[in-house]
Amino acid sequence: MAYGSFRQFLDALEKAGELTRVSVPVETDLLIAEWANREMKSPGGGKALLFENPTVDGKPSKFPLAINTMGSRRRMALALQVESVEDLAQQIQLILKAKPPTDLREGWSLLKQGLHLLHARPKHSKEGACQEVVHRFAERPMSNSEGLTLADLPILKCWPKDGGRFITLPNVHTRDPDTGARNLGMYRMQIYDERTTGMHWQVHKVGARHGQRYYERGERMPVAVCLGGDPAYTFAATAPLPDGLDEILFAGFIRKKSVDLVPCKTVELEVPSDVDFVLEGYVQPGETHPEGPFGDHTGFYTAVEDYPVFHLTAITHRRDAIYPTTIVGIPPMEDFYMGDASVRIFLPVFKMNFPELVDMTLPPEGVFHNLVFVSIRKQYPYQAFKVMHGLWGMGQMMFSKYIVVVDEDCDVHNTSEVLFRLCANTDPERDSTIIRNPSDSLDHAPSSQNIGSHMGFDATRKLPGENYHRSWPELLKMTDEAQKLVDALQKKAG
Repeated sequence: MAYGSFRQFLDALEKAGELTRVSVPVETDLLIAEWANREMKSPGGGKALLFENPTVDGKPSKFPLAINTMGSRRRMALALQVESVEDLAQQIQLILKAKPPTDLREGWSLLKQGLHLLHARPKHSKEGACQEVVHRFAERPMSNSEGLTLADLPILKCWPKDGGRFITLPNVHTRDPDTGARNLGMYRMQIYDERTTGMHWQVHKVGARHGQRYYERGERMPVAVCLGGDPAYTFAATAPLPDGLDEILFAGFIRKKSVDLVPCKTVELEVPSDVDFVLEGYVQPGETHPEGPFGDHTGFYTAVEDYPVFHLTAITHRRDAIYPTTIVGIPPMEDFYMGDASVRIFLPVFKMNFPELVDMTLPPEGVFHNLVFVSIRKQYPYQAFKVMHGLWGMGQMMFSKYIVVVDEDCDVHNTSEVLFRLCANTDPERDSTIIRNPSDSLDHAPSSQNIGSHMGFDATRKLPGENYHRSWPELLKMTDEAQKLVDALQKKAG
């Protein structure tokens, strides 16, 4: 069954031996981040951490804080309630093609294929657990009588030179003002004061596109930010879904239960009823504010830049709310496991576009999309280059700075083996290509922001027609018989 709350997910982690409770008071200014960083860097991603008594500037917070909840392959599987994320990969190609059923007969047909699409279409309720406690803010300067504010949440300052405290796991809900299409994205939010934050949606993101339409209309943009709830929501917010595929439908598919949506109290948006916190508010067209620095997943601080300002109109929350957060930095971190799950789940989609593709991975050293290893069944000359250019044309893969293509007998999850093939099988001039393409806004290396060069390497064996005029040598490999005999001898020797 789907998780009915973030607390239920944490209970499942604890039952599985994947959660450590921290009862001593720990400060949200750097100390929780340092503790979590050590845990994330431990073998296999360590454990999830539940800080039961976080402090904000020395004062006890009203809410516990959880971090590193999806920071291992096992916890990712628990978050998505599967034995392995490959279970979802087997179904994902169909979910991207199909639409939610319109009647029971169609639904039953889809269910027989294992899609459970009856649960994809969201439900609608008038109220939910996320609104057990409501704090509204008037259109006037803050007064002490208005109750809970952003200052009361255990929001982390993660790194010493960060520009302030940042909300790092926000599920940001927006709508296209023309089509009504909704989007669920994840954009960090720097705290400016008790009622305003930054909204770090980059130029390539759907949230920024929605914002641009409101700006052109000269209208205030409604925004709702959710924290907590079923981890399927957070995964859906970060997943590289094809443009136009509704993240709420995808979350319903993941959890095999319809997402129950409730209307916000002060803005015309709907949010999942079971989340822990909802920050309701708006972005005013044309209003920006310096945001940053921020210690990012690149392993460096991103520079100060102007971004839209989010104004808070209400905070609603569960009575037993738990604040979810994460930190990013030099890998491996929690976000590596989330990104790794996305690649494994969506691999069938890539194979649908590239039938020759065998496997693909984004190693942690590449901080998501900076480095991509791909193995293919090679049949014709320059096929590796065809795959590179195709990947650069697919959604967020356009940000991939380096792509290395190897043969099908190379394990792309073994970085040492890939580097061996790269060094052994390539002539740099013949087997590399450099293109100009959009770049990640957070990448500090390009000379100009958002535009940079990308490089591909063909580390496959060379075929006639690929400007190679000798016989390709055979890779060293021991016979199966000799391996089995030595296995038996070693076992006998003890």
